Amino acid sequence: MGLIEVIMTVCSLAHPGGCQEQHLQFVDQGASLTQCEMEAPIYMAAWSNEHPGQLITKWRCAYPNQEDKPI
Repeated sequence: MGLIEVIMTVCSLAHPGGCQEQHLQFVDQGASLTQCEMEAPIYMAAWSNEHPGQLITKWRCAYPNQEDKPI
């Protein structure tokens, strides 16, 4: 089994210009990028709850080192 990741652009609420990418990786268990796109909001909600001062402004799913599928 390989990995799949949700790549998020995250901005600080205190400093909106301070945006960066965050990567959430998990075992794909045969999941496609489409399945990742459907399940990603669950992972992003959990991440947001743990990082209240951050705002996710955009995101996409990709296989590690193959970030060519924007959402």
